[in-house]
Order: sequence, then C-alpha cells, then structure tokens
Amino acid sequence: MTYRQALHDTLRAELQRDENVLLIGEEIGVFEGSYKITAGLLAEFGPRRVRDTPISEEGFTGAAVGAAMLGLRPIVEIMTINFSLLAIDQIVNHAAKMHGMFGGQVSVPMVLRTPGGGGQQLAATHSQNLEVYYAHVPGLKVVAPSTPADAKGLLSTAVRDDDPVIFLENLALYNTKGEVPDGDHTVPIGRAAVSKQGRDLTIVAYSRAAVVALDVARRLAEEGISAEVVDLRSLRPLDRETICASARKTGRAVVLEDDWLSYGVGAEIAATIQEGAFDHLDAPVRRVASAEVPLPYAKPLELAAMPDAAALTRVIREILDATRFTPTGQR
Repeated sequence: MTYRQALHDTLRAELQRDENVLLIGEEIGVFEGSYKITAGLLAEFGPRRVRDTPISEEGFTGAAVGAAMLGLRPIVEIMTINFSLLAIDQIVNHAAKMHGMFGGQVSVPMVLRTPGGGGQQLAATHSQNLEVYYAHVPGLKVVAPSTPADAKGLLSTAVRDDDPVIFLENLALYNTKGEVPDGDHTVPIGRAAVSKQGRDLTIVAYSRAAVVALDVARRLAEEGISAEVVDLRSLRPLDRETICASARKTGRAVVLEDDWLSYGVGAEIAATIQEGAFDHLDAPVRRVASAEVPLPYAKPLELAAMPDAAALTRVIREILDATRFTPTGQR
C-alpha cells in the first residue's frame, strides 16, 4: 500500500470509529485535498464531518483548538508545513498550553497533519522542514513516520490521544509503498524503531531521511559494513533510550536529516548521544543535513542542497576510516 493510501484509509477508519472526529482544512472536501488524501470522504461523511475552510490557517486552526477543548477530535490539514507559520500562535500559544494553563481541566485532542520537505521544485517558501519549531514546544507531541505502516499506526494513535499532535508527512513519501497491517493498528508515540540491526555504526534519521538511511545501510551490507538504522518516528517525546542504546552498541553514530544543520533535530540527537553514550564512542557523532540556504527552485541546485545517499555514505566512510575500521571478511 502507498503511504498516501495508508493515510486515507486511516482517516476514513477513524471517522467511522468515532463520531467526534472531523476533518477541517483548505480544499479537503470538494477538491478532495491537494494530495488526494481526503478523496471521497466528503461524499461519504458529509460537510459536517469534512469541512472546507477559507484560506485562513490561523482562523481554522484556532477553531479546531476550540472544538477540541469542547469535546470534538478535529484533524486539521494544513496544505504544507510552510503555511503553518500563519497559525503558529494558535499552535504554540493555545493548543500546546491550554491543558497546563487550565490546571488539567481541559484537553486539546487535535491532530495537525501537514507535509513538508524539498525535492519537488516548489521553491524556498514551499520546501522547508520546520519540524524543529514544534518539537521545541512542551505540550505538543510531534511525530514523523517514514513508512506506510507507521503512517497508519501513528495517525490512529494521534487521533485517539488527548494531547495536540503535530503529524509530519513528507511530499516525497506519498507514493512510496510498504506492507501495512490489516485492521486496527496503533504505534505508540515516543518510541523509535530499529529498522535494521547492525554492529559497526548507527544511523539515526526520521521521515524521508529514514528511508534514505535504510537504503544506504543495505547497500553497505554488501561490502561487509553492518550499519544499524534507528528511525525516530517521534520527535517529541524523543526516544533517547533507544538512540543511546544503539550508539553504545556500535560505538559510532551519524545523524541524517532533511532540515538545516544549525540548531536542528540532528543537534539534539548528537547532544543526546554525547550525554548518554560518550564513553562507548570510538568517533565523534557526525551530522548530515541540508545546505543552509533557502532551497533553490532550479532542480540541479535543489538536489545539490539536499542531503542524499551519496553524502551519507561519504560521511560514514570518513568515520570508519578515522577509526581504522576493516569490513567483515577482510580482517
């Protein structure tokens, strides 16, 4: 099943399961969504449950916060994460804080779905990875699944959670395919997945970067290099235990992310490994990230600015060379 279809089917299942669940966002009804993830849902559930909105992110996100406080479970679709900046006051100052400011008397059980990422020639203001903005904020939960199975499992969990959840998608993942469990399937928020076991080096990644990391790890295995891949899945809460356990096991670590290098998720992961696995490391933690520029529109420049398999492979080889690593079979 494609990542896109997994999201669609999960939204449909959650609308069927709980009459308090509703969808709200721009062009999600009549137009069936910019990425067709809500295709057919207006016809099936009607305008009370699938609500088209004006182009006003702050307005409809704020309406969803209020609806959630009063008992509904809105799923907000913001067309791209770039547009969520227009609603950041509602997300950061209201959705994230109401539970604490009201002494636990109210909850805000809402999900904000939004895609991001580059590689689609959508230019600088439509190709950003702004997840660190939201992962920085206590009171929010932030998830970023990389596979269709985790897209289904984490979306189901997010809809049923009593806290606001930022559900991050990546445009490059929508057509990717993978096995998806039948029936009801949930994945716990805050638990990373070790998508490939290894002993020589740990690669930590999330969303599209986790797919790249797994591909690189499989290719390196053909050379006798055993790389372990940790797919974060959740950015807040962050599964520091799994990250550090893997780094302690392999003694080497590299972080791959689509975001800019400075002050990003990768910096947090590197600090986490330094604090929790320092005595086990044979080399400094390395980071691979996007060039620190507004992403260019021209395809060759866009691809040059984004981290890719070649960049990750190069850094891995540098780490191994620096620690005089010899691949299995050549020792």
